Amino acid sequence: MYLPKLFQEDDPAIVHEILRTCSFATVVTVHEGAPFASHLPLLHEEAGGGVLWGHMARANPQWRDFEDGREVLVVFHGPDAYVSPTWYKDSLHVPTWNYVAVHVTGRPRIATDEELRGLLERMSDVYEGAREPRWRMSGLPADFVEELSRAIVGFAIEITRIEAKFKLSQNREPEDHERVRSHLGASEDASARAVAAWMDRVYSKRATGGMDG
Repeated sequence: MYLPKLFQEDDPAIVHEILRTCSFATVVTVHEGAPFASHLPLLHEEAGGGVLWGHMARANPQWRDFEDGREVLVVFHGPDAYVSPTWYKDSLHVPTWNYVAVHVTGRPRIATDEELRGLLERMSDVYEGAREPRWRMSGLPADFVEELSRAIVGFAIEITRIEAKFKLSQNREPEDHERVRSHLGASEDASARAVAAWMDRVYSKRATGGMDG
């Protein structure tokens, strides 16, 4: 992606936070000569060079694109928000958009049956979280799980490259940066408030040379 140095984020801890908290991602391949995308929850495993785990319906033809090991692109969508030029100190400006996005490139492979079973259990544990009552796959009949597992294909994407773009008004003067952050932070839109929080974190990090919180 187009990634000016000013908006580039290289801190693995911050990037991995987006992979974890914005895990409903877009997997992009070339299928029969044309772009093809699926929207899927993915689990990030940090061990080694990093792996993304997921599964899709067997009826989805995209998994066939994984069989030859060609690189695929995975897009993680962080929060985004419109920025009005009326928020700046001076009026001679145009609208823009602040956002967080991470592009992961990697080589996919089809998961084994054993890996798929473990993946399903991990995903249910992660997304059920601490809620009560808590759903557990272990409570399902074995034959039911087997039947459903045959209808999906698990996969692992071994990460070869990560590009993280945090476009958060870093190109603005401190006063304008604070004006934008203040307006977004006061918004009724949850995504706008999330952008404001990231603006504060990234600005503080760059001002002090480290991440605040």
